[in-house]
Amino acid sequence: MITIIGVRFRNVGKVYYFSPRELDICVGDHVIVETARGVEYGFVVLGPKEVDDSKVIQPLKEVIRIATPKDDAREESNRKKEKEAFEICQKKIRAHNLEMKLIDAEYTFDNNKMLFYFTADGRIDFRELVKDLAAVFKTRIELRQIGVRDETKILGGIGICGRPLCCHTYLSEFAPVSIKMAKEQNLSLNPTKISGVCGRLMCCLKNEQETYEYLNRKLPGVGDIVTLPDGMKGEVSGVNVLRQLVKVLVDVNDEKEMRECPVEELKFKPKHKKEKGKEKKKDRNSSGEQASSEEAK
Repeated sequence: MITIIGVRFRNVGKVYYFSPRELDICVGDHVIVETARGVEYGFVVLGPKEVDDSKVIQPLKEVIRIATPKDDAREESNRKKEKEAFEICQKKIRAHNLEMKLIDAEYTFDNNKMLFYFTADGRIDFRELVKDLAAVFKTRIELRQIGVRDETKILGGIGICGRPLCCHTYLSEFAPVSIKMAKEQNLSLNPTKISGVCGRLMCCLKNEQETYEYLNRKLPGVGDIVTLPDGMKGEVSGVNVLRQLVKVLVDVNDEKEMRECPVEELKFKPKHKKEKGKEKKKDRNSSGEQASSEEAK
């Protein structure tokens, strides 16, 4: 077992793990650590915790020290310098007539490197821009092209739900989202209704996906034939997933009638049983193939 702490370097950035050594570190403390980018200033989001050695990428770097008031002042000074650097970089971009949109500027804690994040439709030749910026800031310059989701995560905003964006408030990493999730949740497939501020599918589609998958397994599919409590059979014309209600079209005296029943009152073949049946059939087929191949030998 090994003791670790979780550290973030940006408000909603990825959590990185470090060894706290013998330091008395608590959640919310600011610490100075060494990363691949150099010495960084971060804040602790996960207190000391013991985990198995195999769950940690080795070698695990150690915390250099708990941040002092001098470190806090330096970090605040860096944030102010970043705003100035952002404006200077924007002017340089216009001077070089480059088709790129500057999103953010970031100083490493030790001022060893200056990072600029931007978006662009294609590849950008920014070699001359880097030379100009290096002459101004007298340090290493790194330009990173990011996607629209990362841009929205950095800038933030308000979603169609009226709340601050998930990616800007608590999502440390982007989860894969697919159009299948929207179909599973019976949402409109209109891109304007299921897309977020970034123009991609909304991250929150992932939040309720497991619940909808579980509830949908208990419901019949549209077009399936089901048996009502009174013994009549009808065709499913629609389902209410959250309320677990099923609309059934039945023939009554040669006339079509729509009835709505709770799913537990209906008799039908559940979806998960069908899937199990397919798996068993597949197993039988594979075992048959194996037997025939053995006979051939």
